[in-house]
Amino acid sequence: MTQIDLEPPHDHPVVIGRELKPPPTGAPLAIIYDPKVAYLAEELRQKTGPLLFLAVKGGERAKTIARYQKLLRALARAALPRDAEVWAVGGGTITDLSGFVAASYLRGVAWRAWPTTTLAMVDAAIGGKTGVNLPEGKNLVGAFHPPRGVYAELNTLATLPRRRFREGLVEAFKHGLISGDEALLRPWELFPNAPGLEAYLARAAAVKGRVVTSDFKESGERMKLNLGHTLAHALEAASGHRLSHGHAVAYGMLFAAVLGRLRGGEDLSEPILRLLKWTGAPPPPESDWDELWVFISRDKKNRSSGLTWVIPYAPGRLRLETPEPGELQAAFGEWRGMLSRRLS
Repeated sequence: MTQIDLEPPHDHPVVIGRELKPPPTGAPLAIIYDPKVAYLAEELRQKTGPLLFLAVKGGERAKTIARYQKLLRALARAALPRDAEVWAVGGGTITDLSGFVAASYLRGVAWRAWPTTTLAMVDAAIGGKTGVNLPEGKNLVGAFHPPRGVYAELNTLATLPRRRFREGLVEAFKHGLISGDEALLRPWELFPNAPGLEAYLARAAAVKGRVVTSDFKESGERMKLNLGHTLAHALEAASGHRLSHGHAVAYGMLFAAVLGRLRGGEDLSEPILRLLKWTGAPPPPESDWDELWVFISRDKKNRSSGLTWVIPYAPGRLRLETPEPGELQAAFGEWRGMLSRRLS
């Protein structure tokens, strides 16, 4: 078992290991869980005796205002008190949704995350970002609300299809580009029972923890965690969320790498192309730049001065910049050509 203790304003543990025990809290509990990991939720239920035990099917379609309202009303009907805790058991969509429910019920109650996918373990469950989607775009409604703890039970990863296990590690690879940690840029030999999996996930989670601790409300340094995400969210929306988040981020990182090279940086396309092949990424939607720009222009990182892009110039050397529209279109054309040549 590995424990990473985050510093204030988070000030909570990230625990990664197998056969994890629930922390003693003494608080009334509401457990929100994905039925795919009902066995883990049931173990927690038997050990903690929650007031509420609520199943929500994971996936982006869970992150709606309608589902959010339904959960809030369930908590209200049960008269869940202010000293209660919400426990989220599932992937990143479940932790996003449940964390936002906790952030807004009674103006904020405590919560804990039990991430059960690689993506959630290294990224979604860490950092206190919670929220839901709107038809106009992803994560447009939410709040910063850090959990009291994150408990990554590695045994749940054996339930994941191979493609989902691998595509979740795209976020860990991203943390390698952000930090310059070369070990995170080599996920190729990992599988659910790999001897080095716990150490790898811990390295990735530690990068996320350091960044969010230094910039909780995303005013500067934390924006680097959005590497690849601006185009990724547009690709997800354009595909009707048929393209998964991890694969979309990999495509988005490739686009950012093209921008970086055009601006004088290293050519980082080769390892990202290898990542796309290793994860089994399906083709991105055939949308042209104007179609994607509709979604990009609604991005939550947009400012009145323009949209900031995270551009990698080398591993560990990223910049926050606002390219001109013509530069973005040129990079998009090169990105499309690269994909047609290398992934066909």
